[in-house]
Amino acid sequence: MKKVVCILSLALTLGACGSKNEKKGDAQALNGTIKIDGSSTVFPVSEAVAEEFRNVQPDVKVTIGVSGTGGGFQKFSRGETNISNASRPIKDKEIAICKENNINYLELEVAYDGLAVLVNPENTWVDSFTIEELKKIWEPAAQGTIMKWNQIRPEWPDEEIHLYGPGVASGTYDYFTEAVVGKSGSSRGDFTASEDDHVLVQGISGDKYSLGFFGLAYYSENKDKLSLIGVHNGTEVVKPSIETVKNGTYSPLSRPLFVYVNSTSVKSPEVVEFVNFYLETAGELATDVGYIPLPEEKYTQQKESFKSFVADNQ
Repeated sequence: MKKVVCILSLALTLGACGSKNEKKGDAQALNGTIKIDGSSTVFPVSEAVAEEFRNVQPDVKVTIGVSGTGGGFQKFSRGETNISNASRPIKDKEIAICKENNINYLELEVAYDGLAVLVNPENTWVDSFTIEELKKIWEPAAQGTIMKWNQIRPEWPDEEIHLYGPGVASGTYDYFTEAVVGKSGSSRGDFTASEDDHVLVQGISGDKYSLGFFGLAYYSENKDKLSLIGVHNGTEVVKPSIETVKNGTYSPLSRPLFVYVNSTSVKSPEVVEFVNFYLETAGELATDVGYIPLPEEKYTQQKESFKSFVADNQ
């Protein structure tokens, strides 16, 4: 009888251990580390996904760095990360470095974002900008020349413009300069730059004569500290919002956001599981953190692309 009791006890113990080590949905429990780095703009989406992923795979460690899109691609091209957050497509020179290091990858769109143009709440004179006015302020030739607000419109104050923006390694900087100045990475250099959008929020919110830009999501988190300025799209003045980014009227300052996945990494089941989870939850979580989800059919396309990518690299 004691023997039967012992066997039953052992079976119950093993059964309990087995259920404890399985994630929701009775799928295989995984472990390991997933390394992500790159865009500060994409960070809130990836961090939200990682938080939810930890609930279903608690033994998988997901680390997310913020070194800007360019900095993230540097690490990615050296094989130091599994996934790279990017607020712009990978550049030709970055593709070349990946090839040199035998790094193959897949680009996946995960959400849409609008770039926010912002001033201090005490700024009572600016109601909108044209792209031409923004170019006049930010182009390289403006440095040392366009220094005051009344040089943009005569009725604006005879006070210095204090500029704030993402650093030159940022995909947001690249996108803004391409959309506004006409050439990616081309701008005046005399502005306060930071890869940390919270630093830019602090700068603009503490300076009456400030003007800056960064991703819309960070404005959404700091509405009480900043004033959002509309941009003339050629037909009308439009402010960025979920609706105007999604319907394309907030032009040309709307863009897709990306993650890039290293082909070597998909040999690790935890990476495959994480990316599938990302594509499954990105739409809902992007909305939660202030971004705009892709159409559902777009996520379906991304899932199919990733499935084929995994099959080709196993």
